[in-house]
Amino acid sequence: MNNEILYLITFITAFFTALILTPFFRHIARMFNIYDRPLTAVKTHKVSTPYLGGLAIWSGWVISLLLIRLITNFPTGTLNNLRSVIIGSSMLLLLGLCDDIKKGGLGFKFKFLVQIIACLIVVYFFDIRINFIENKTLSVIISIFWIIGLSNAFNLIDIMDGLSCGTAAIASFFFFIIALPSEMIYVNFCAVALLAACLGFLPFNLSKSKKIFMGDTGSLSIGFILATVAMGTSYTKINPIGIFAPLIILAVPIYETIFVSIMRILKGKNPFLGSKDHFPLRLEKMGYSRKQILLFVYILSFIFGIFSYTIVKIDDNISYLIFSFIILLLVVFSVRLSKVKVD
Repeated sequence: MNNEILYLITFITAFFTALILTPFFRHIARMFNIYDRPLTAVKTHKVSTPYLGGLAIWSGWVISLLLIRLITNFPTGTLNNLRSVIIGSSMLLLLGLCDDIKKGGLGFKFKFLVQIIACLIVVYFFDIRINFIENKTLSVIISIFWIIGLSNAFNLIDIMDGLSCGTAAIASFFFFIIALPSEMIYVNFCAVALLAACLGFLPFNLSKSKKIFMGDTGSLSIGFILATVAMGTSYTKINPIGIFAPLIILAVPIYETIFVSIMRILKGKNPFLGSKDHFPLRLEKMGYSRKQILLFVYILSFIFGIFSYTIVKIDDNISYLIFSFIILLLVVFSVRLSKVKVD
């Protein structure tokens, strides 16, 4: 069976599994009273909403991968990579689930500890890490920071319906098409499965009558999967600046993390504590509706994805121009947003 058919089977399985399991987990959340209640000032929704959507996304992702494993023979290296991502993401899934269920959530120190352990399993024991850094110790350390940072970045932008999940779907699509010729086919299968699972969940996240949040259960595990997928393929076969392709694909969550952290530090606030200073909320303060903001972020993410694909495939000079344009765009955008008064 050729890979194209296997990718299609993976997509269909992940999509329909998430589509079917999302209302099931919504029912479970309502049965056991697992809600995200707007009891604090940093909450951006007004009505208590069921959690556990992240379980549907992750289940769609992992079930599709297990099915593909049953009907095809992967090389040993691919199997090890898949095992590592499944093990690590399941740890982040359980961490997020405990955080969603526990009243008041878990402390950030404990959450970071669990994330470090999950990262060590993937980076040190299974050797999925940033390969262009020759010193292994340095490579392991930076890879751990990368995974933890991105996992929390997707958690950070999960402050508006469809924002984190939709951004993850777009990023998955571009990781898939960039990695498609790669021999590291675990990247291809992980990316296409996550794309489909996110799309299966998204209609319920955007629904008014059947709304469900993915919670930390979803955002942490999704960020973890994408961080490991990003390290699994080469971007510099044509030009060295292609090394920045993963940063551009994931520019929205990375930008949000850096922007919010800087703004909070400048105001003397703890960057780990929540507040209504996220860039989508600043856009809302400027008068844009949530639908407009969501469409803007989706279009921006897609444009960044096209830029990343372009710099991987073309020569140095145009790549440098594209990269410089992106930096200039984000700087101008940041200056404008920083002038918006927020709570």
